[in-house]
Amino acid sequence: MDRRLALKQLALLTGAAVWIPSCDFSQESVLDAYKKLQITESDKATLTSVVNTILPGVKLKKAEEVDVPDFVLIMANDCLSDQDQANFVAGLKAIDAFTEKSFGKTLGMMESKEAADTYRQLISKEDGQATKVKEFLTTTKRFALQGFLTSSYYMTEIMPYNMIPGGYRGSVPVSEIERINTNG
Repeated sequence: MDRRLALKQLALLTGAAVWIPSCDFSQESVLDAYKKLQITESDKATLTSVVNTILPGVKLKKAEEVDVPDFVLIMANDCLSDQDQANFVAGLKAIDAFTEKSFGKTLGMMESKEAADTYRQLISKEDGQATKVKEFLTTTKRFALQGFLTSSYYMTEIMPYNMIPGGYRGSVPVSEIERINTNG
């Protein structure tokens, strides 16, 4: 066996062995994220309403049904720097007061269409007061989409994963082409 190949494979195996345990989405890691970020029940409800505004579940499941809010908190806890975590939590705590002052209601009290319009207005605002809220919303949107697109619901029911190279089907008419999974 080639030594270089053996060392390369050993390095990859070691890296994977170190990285895999850090991908922990168990209930304990969710509770650790709540504790470290100091998230209360009302903050969780606010985050859930924001995530359900991003992924409302018209044709698919709601984000709440796929545990995307927990995924967002774990990613914020594990992947953001301390300053970004502070900005995330500050935006989470400020969004209800900001939307109530600006629009008369919180996101959780609005209908889905009204909440979506409010969300679009908040993202596009160039107000100095909306900076924390805007950063929170963009971070939440990024993590929510990542969590939904990598959820077991999406990967098994919406875009089933086919192992590469997949099955060979000779000549197939264009009308029979099925949706393919872009992640695999």
